[in-house]
Amino acid sequence: MQRVLCANASMMTGPGTNTYVLGEREMAVVDPGPAMPAHTDAIMQALSGRPLKWIFVTHSHGDHSPGTAALQALTGASVIGFAPPQDALYQDASFTPDRLFLDGERITCDGFTVQLIHTPGHVSNHVCFLLEEDGLLFTGDHILQGTTPVILPPDGDMRDYLASLEQLRELPLQALAPGHGDIMHEPAQMISTLIRHRLRREQKIVTALQDLGPATLDELVVQAYDDVAEHLIPWAKKTLLAHLIKLQRDGRASADGDATGAATQWYLQRD
Repeated sequence: MQRVLCANASMMTGPGTNTYVLGEREMAVVDPGPAMPAHTDAIMQALSGRPLKWIFVTHSHGDHSPGTAALQALTGASVIGFAPPQDALYQDASFTPDRLFLDGERITCDGFTVQLIHTPGHVSNHVCFLLEEDGLLFTGDHILQGTTPVILPPDGDMRDYLASLEQLRELPLQALAPGHGDIMHEPAQMISTLIRHRLRREQKIVTALQDLGPATLDELVVQAYDDVAEHLIPWAKKTLLAHLIKLQRDGRASADGDATGAATQWYLQRD
């Protein structure tokens, strides 16, 4: 396996998007990245003249999928992933898988097998890819190295995210290959840490609601995310909303209006 790092480093992409090149004769690529000609050229160089047969895409955000079109045009490779949800935030509407793929489906490649594992949460069409022979899971933005993903409601869903993590915890994993950051070699520990982090954050939000009483997102984020740098607060508010929607569905919190409204006040549901 070879990693080709895209030159799109930023606050939200860390060191850049990881594109993974797999195979020895007939090749596969995971996450072609953004539509940057220099990055497409770098992927083609990594192929070293070998035919690209499969393009796997974890989800249709602008730093993961837009490079698919150019790479497919150059190689004729099959495109594997889940279609973009309608009316969701930050989606690459140009991304088009070759057909409808199913959760649990296996793609037989040249000497290796890739299983599709639907992992909604960050967004509804997120899928992780398990390289079965090696127990290596390509996690896209579901599990990141050194940080936690933003959950983007209403398409992103905190309850789904936690359920997806629990599902992955049952797999025989040896390592995690994230969309951003380095390979992680203790997958069970990493997944458990993420679950604990999200549940601790949920409890912190509950405590903030107890302390503040009815409060808006702007008021809650100051207390519930007081450990987050100021420049990340706009993104923290999105994940805060995802937590609140989960609490609402769990019967633990309520809102006085549209859940996405800036003036909406949230409060704990009393028994």
